[in-house]
Amino acid sequence: MSTLTSILVVLVALEFFYIMYLETIATSSDATSRVFNMTKDELNRPSVQTLFKNQGVYNGLIGVGLLYSVFISGASLELSRLLLVYIILVALYGSLTSDKKIILKQGGLAILALITTFF
Repeated sequence: MSTLTSILVVLVALEFFYIMYLETIATSSDATSRVFNMTKDELNRPSVQTLFKNQGVYNGLIGVGLLYSVFISGASLELSRLLLVYIILVALYGSLTSDKKIILKQGGLAILALITTFF
């Protein structure tokens, strides 16, 4: 895996750790309200808090998987590609069902990282 690809994959992992932070720790913060385009009243609902925390764990584990693919895995390129494709597909689904900007917000860096895996 090239240095550029490794850097981009690590940045995608950091992005997912930030999303995890917003969803699990700063669930009702101004930043979370802005990023997810939800009011603080919505974010303070117990059901939304539970859903966000569960989603945050999921996003954090994707970040862990990405770091594993770069620093530990013997098949780092293949694992990175698999995770990046998954992220892009989830972002595509989110852009079709929720907000068109998700493909760029959540998938943009992953798309760049995936492209660099072929060079």
